[in-house]
Amino acid sequence: MSVVGFDLGYQNCHVAIARAGGIETVANEFSDRCTPAVISFGTKNRTIGVAAKNQMVTNANNTVSSFKRFHGRAFNDAFVQREKNNLPYELVMMSNGGVGVKVMYMENEHLFSVEQITAMLLTKLKETAENNLKKPVTDCVISVPSFFTDAERRSVLHAAQIVGLNCLKLMNDMTAVALNYGIYKQDLPGPEEKPKIVVFVDMGHASFQVSACAFNKGKLKVLGSASDPYLGGRSFDERLVEHFCKEFQTKYKLNVKSKIRALLRLHQECEKLKKLMSSNSTDLPLNIECFMNDIDVSGRMNRSDFESMCSDLLQRIDAPLGSLMEQIQLQVEDVSAVEIIGGATRIPAVKERVAKFFGKDVSTTLNADEAVARGCALQCAILSPAFKVREFSVTDVVPYAISLRWITAEDEAEGVHEVFCKNHAAPFSKVLTFYRKNPFQLDAFYSHPDTVPYPEMKIGQFIVQNISPAKDGEKSKVKVKVRVNTHGIFSVSTASVVERIEVDGSEEQSDTDLELKNQGTANTEAEKSIQQENSAAGTQSQVQTDDSPSPPPPEPASGEHKMADTEKVPEKKSDQPPEAKKPKIKVKNIELPIEANLVWQLGKDLLNMYIENEGKMILQDKLEKERNDAKNAVEEYVYEFRDKLSGPYGRFVCEKDLSRFLELLTETEDWLYEDGEDQSKSVYIEKLDELKKLGAPIQRRFKEAEQRPKTFEALGQRLQHYAKIVEEYRNQSETYQHISSLDMEKVEKCVRETMDWMSNAMNAQSKQPLDQDPVVHVDEIKAKNSVSIPFLNMNQKVASCNCV
Repeated sequence: MSVVGFDLGYQNCHVAIARAGGIETVANEFSDRCTPAVISFGTKNRTIGVAAKNQMVTNANNTVSSFKRFHGRAFNDAFVQREKNNLPYELVMMSNGGVGVKVMYMENEHLFSVEQITAMLLTKLKETAENNLKKPVTDCVISVPSFFTDAERRSVLHAAQIVGLNCLKLMNDMTAVALNYGIYKQDLPGPEEKPKIVVFVDMGHASFQVSACAFNKGKLKVLGSASDPYLGGRSFDERLVEHFCKEFQTKYKLNVKSKIRALLRLHQECEKLKKLMSSNSTDLPLNIECFMNDIDVSGRMNRSDFESMCSDLLQRIDAPLGSLMEQIQLQVEDVSAVEIIGGATRIPAVKERVAKFFGKDVSTTLNADEAVARGCALQCAILSPAFKVREFSVTDVVPYAISLRWITAEDEAEGVHEVFCKNHAAPFSKVLTFYRKNPFQLDAFYSHPDTVPYPEMKIGQFIVQNISPAKDGEKSKVKVKVRVNTHGIFSVSTASVVERIEVDGSEEQSDTDLELKNQGTANTEAEKSIQQENSAAGTQSQVQTDDSPSPPPPEPASGEHKMADTEKVPEKKSDQPPEAKKPKIKVKNIELPIEANLVWQLGKDLLNMYIENEGKMILQDKLEKERNDAKNAVEEYVYEFRDKLSGPYGRFVCEKDLSRFLELLTETEDWLYEDGEDQSKSVYIEKLDELKKLGAPIQRRFKEAEQRPKTFEALGQRLQHYAKIVEEYRNQSETYQHISSLDMEKVEKCVRETMDWMSNAMNAQSKQPLDQDPVVHVDEIKAKNSVSIPFLNMNQKVASCNCV
């Protein structure tokens, strides 16, 4: 069973695996542990990762990058429309209103959804993991930003489904970092002691995230998180790009933004310059040859000017930090350590700003690039039954407050209740009790849409079906379980109607047991989904959110609901006092169907179509790789043989064959770069076979000549060994007296005959020209050297001697 963690970054991705008792970040085919989040589409196949990034300038319109934030968003989203103008490829609206990418692939125009694009990237990461693990990868944990909403998370899960990955958990970036930090710590306070508070700060390429966590021995509890989803390393890159665009306009009269290739090259150079300024405070040059219109451009920048240019960006760092401290209700003095990760935290000004806010030096004990992937792999190992991991519980939080809205049956009045507050423990389940005669609808939405970096406040609609009045005509009691699952996604997971049935007195005991059993099962089921422990203050289970001190009577006209503590379910016998004293009541929970209409959910048919298309593209990539490998094999054979014919192979081919072979090599080389540029795999295999007809005999003669002396030498040494045995036997050595004279004569004859054969073969071979096939082959010599003498006494010193 594989244990893999995928860090899906905005710019780069990392893959971590559990192996040999530890977690390691694995390298791709370019021996690089960092895989760019880039997909490039060509006429024959698609390239992903490093190879695709190399085509960002040359194949700009068909190379897709910076797509992570399009998950779960409509094409008309304001954010998508802003980003659209800055991308070299074309964004289009899909049939479901989502974001799609239009590219030329296989010489045809194709539309791919953002889920398909991410699935392509996951295909590459999965392949990297499989190449390192040497086995198939299915189970994994995938990272997402902590500020991702339900719609965005569902979209990422769909991408994983398309590529056949079983995502055990969508893990928040900062929680993964905290797990990677805490699980190895040996000095954490005990379970009953005051926890160690650590703040994690992550500024990546596109976003800024902070999180505060409380650590105890074997336990991690996320206290709160905050973010600026639009502040990252690229924000600083864009300032440099803007600066040099203006400078080149003034200095060289070049409108950089008019040509996408020039703009992309400038972006790449500005990113390099930013990294250089992180370690160098002096003036640094920026030089680009043949930038536009065959003009070379140059400029200069130093760290102080760069920081002045980005002063407003640096000021934005304080807001999420301040929001975090306000959420957790702690002072900066209560924070034990501040750990920073992310590529952009290498900017000295960013590091200084964070250190100044907390009044202490920041720590860089974690790998800034790989910490998230390693944390995901650790979480996957914890969830996997195949790995034994140190006991360590992880409690995450709900990033945004979630409320439910419903309409009552009688007066159509609206009811609203906040079921999960911000920073509520997750995953978590709650049971709500409603009294209804008919099916009803629950609308889930974010309580404070102004705090959510997403334009749609709705999460989804959930219709509880098949409800009818009770037998006495009163409203039925309906228990609804709402849940934030391990992926951080809200759902109405189950609904059931509670029926009370009168039975005979003979069934009194069993009926009562059944009632408790039914209710206890619901209680246990809810408790299993709760990973949050009781708070240090000694409150009751945090599922308790009952707004009213007592349960509502069964006949309220408003239909107002009641929240039920899952730990107090057995106390429901007091809901109807007149019946509480009657033991002859059977309680039965009947499951009800729920129709869910979510804000972002791919239909099964569409999802299956995406899965099928991805399979076809994977097959096409494989076929194209095999075709290219066959072509490269021909090219490699041509260059290798031409080089060796003028070197070690030259003596093993006659002038006539050499001339003919060199001519064939030249013809093949010319063909490769003309008519053979784009041929099928079978054509290249035929070309290679044609070359090998002339090349293989030369190669064989060379290897024979190289190995023959060593093989003859080994045979000679063995013959000398047996000749010595014969001589010692004649000298009546006690070692060999157990052998009969008849047997020893056979040994002597065998040695003599083989010596004669070897002498004749060596003489004959010495007269044979090197450019002709050898008289004696290495395999014949080895065969002579491997003949056994069966009659030697196996218990003696020379037992099992091999002779010629």
